[in-house]
Amino acid sequence: MTDIAAAIDTAAERTLGIILVSSSAAVFGLTGVLTKSIHADPLTIICWRGFVGAILISLYVLWRRHRSGTRETLRLGWRGWLLAVEGALASIAFISAFKFTFVANVAVIYATAPFVTALLAWVLTREPFRLQTMVAAAVSLCGVAIMVWSGFGTGNLFGDGLALLMTIGSGLYMIMVRAFRDTPVVWAGAVSAFLLFVLGWFVTDPLAVSPRDAVLLVTFGASFALSSILWTEGARLIPPAESGLLGSAEVPFAILFAFLFLGEIAPAASMIGGAIVLCAVFAHAGRDWLMARSQRMTSNIS
Repeated sequence: MTDIAAAIDTAAERTLGIILVSSSAAVFGLTGVLTKSIHADPLTIICWRGFVGAILISLYVLWRRHRSGTRETLRLGWRGWLLAVEGALASIAFISAFKFTFVANVAVIYATAPFVTALLAWVLTREPFRLQTMVAAAVSLCGVAIMVWSGFGTGNLFGDGLALLMTIGSGLYMIMVRAFRDTPVVWAGAVSAFLLFVLGWFVTDPLAVSPRDAVLLVTFGASFALSSILWTEGARLIPPAESGLLGSAEVPFAILFAFLFLGEIAPAASMIGGAIVLCAVFAHAGRDWLMARSQRMTSNIS
């Protein structure tokens, strides 16, 4: 009976983890819609997003500390500050990209982050670069090339470039998270959001927004915090390969929401390139998930 109860608890935890990570992907998929729906400039958006997000994530961190009964350090040190600054810079490129190109382009280019991370890890730390990752990266690169090439002669090329820059920044961020294992990553995220608030406050006038934009800005900050919290809680309950696969769902969510709420349909070249990238991403993540599942089943049998 004990084994059955343990199996039921494990299954319940896994189901909850799947729901939380999938919900995080859906909420994160609203980023493009919210950014394009707000008339304010990118720095004003970043300022409000940072202010609201920093407060909510900080409350979450303090709640986690109280619930666990531990007193985990909130001291960032130089590594934590490096994470916070790098994350802030990547966020600036991310939000700005939506203002200059299609939501689909940004979402699809960002979907290549796992491959960019693997490539940067190989270059910077000589971490092994798997053959399947190399193949998937090459295929996705072809898809991105089609999307970016279609931007020549239009106003979308600058936004695509910002999306690429943000994706590289995201890859560097993930490498640092793995390298700085003793750093409070979620707390660094809260500090990063606060840095964006400070930057926006001194560079722009965040109070000079319409009531409509103010509501959307608060909603944006809350959605940013919610997606971060849902991901953090859900990723604790399921294997990394499964969370990575489910996290990839943010791309189709972003494209779907852009169509439903903005009526935005990307050009044919973007759709073709995006389809190529998504096939590579889901095939790669799905293969990892199947391998991890096979290994778990083998270990359970033995």
